[in-house]
Amino acid sequence: MLGDAYPDAVLSVCKSSCEAKRICADKDIDAVIIIPPLSDEQGNRLAADICEDTTSGCMVMTDSQTSDELEEYGAVIIPKQASHDLFFKALRLIKATRRRMQGVAKENVKLQKELDEIKLINRAKLVLMQYLKFSENQAHRYIEKQAMDLRMSRRDIAMKVIKTYGLDA
Repeated sequence: MLGDAYPDAVLSVCKSSCEAKRICADKDIDAVIIIPPLSDEQGNRLAADICEDTTSGCMVMTDSQTSDELEEYGAVIIPKQASHDLFFKALRLIKATRRRMQGVAKENVKLQKELDEIKLINRAKLVLMQYLKFSENQAHRYIEKQAMDLRMSRRDIAMKVIKTYGLDA
């Protein structure tokens, strides 16, 4: 069914959770479909690990009623005997959720870079305050002015200030 619906998709079939985890660690997987039982576990731990550790979407096709825990992790649970329509609706939901998660992850990386830059600039301000007895406003203004005058980023100026006084950036 998947090959017909998504002819360009690269499909992998795994018999064990260890094999699936290894593939998920090596590649960026769009969706993982688990049909328990696997050779080494029921699939619940695999689904939980995929939902917690990756941005991959996860669908578990099961007959059991132990789906509440997996739904808490974000896995989509459908019955093994689900209709084609239900299966593909669930798969589209997984794809949409994955796109949103990727956007959030991208934003998170951007914010982390900004936070790291702010920390570095604040460290450079502290160095200027300690060694040159600048006030915080003077230190801030110095870094801003140097960045404009030298056509460099505030981050680069902050690194130069820190290195000038023999400190590690």
